[in-house]
Amino acid sequence: MILEHAILNVRPGESPAFLVAIAEALPLMTATPGFIGFELRRCHENADRFLLLVRWETIEAHTIGFRGSDRYQQWRQKLHHFYDPFPVVEHYGEPVVTS
Repeated sequence: MILEHAILNVRPGESPAFLVAIAEALPLMTATPGFIGFELRRCHENADRFLLLVRWETIEAHTIGFRGSDRYQQWRQKLHHFYDPFPVVEHYGEPVVTS
């Protein structure tokens, strides 16, 4: 399993509209073969910052299956204008230490 991670800094005051937009956009991602699960968490210290966590079967499910699809173009149109700065997206493998 691959864990996609991004810190989403939303423009100040635009979080309510962002949350509506991401709820509308989410089916675009969940329709991708290899999609496992999605979490969006709000930061306690900054209400306009969110942690995005997406679980994929493989990195290619995200990078080719989703980002290479027409659905991703719709995702971009709905969401990318909210971010400042634009987020860095990283992919992580299986846990190396757990408790």
